[in-house]
Amino acid sequence: MRLPRTCSMTQRADFTRVRTTGRAKPGRFVILSTLEDPELDSIRTGFITTKRSGKAHERVLLRRWFRALVQENVPNFENPQRYLVTIARPGANKASYAELAKDWIQQARRLGLFAPTDKKQ
Repeated sequence: MRLPRTCSMTQRADFTRVRTTGRAKPGRFVILSTLEDPELDSIRTGFITTKRSGKAHERVLLRRWFRALVQENVPNFENPQRYLVTIARPGANKASYAELAKDWIQQARRLGLFAPTDKKQ
């Protein structure tokens, strides 16, 4: 399943608001920022890959990987009514998809994005 275009952040003001008023957790390869907004009908996601993240084709690949991570994990979110910004750190282009996924999921857990699971089984 592909994320619809309506789930993308397009306004610079949205990115700025998430970075200034939201919560952020830095990891080795990514910085994950989030801001809850009950007025949203679904998640709004954005990706930042600067020139420090690598060459153009590497930045495009990073954005594709980040998009895939969001698509895989949004169904597990406790509350999908939020803004979510993923920022690639320098050196992220050298990481494998598995390393990026592990780091991204770890930061999402630290932010409390995932619904609690029942561990009594």
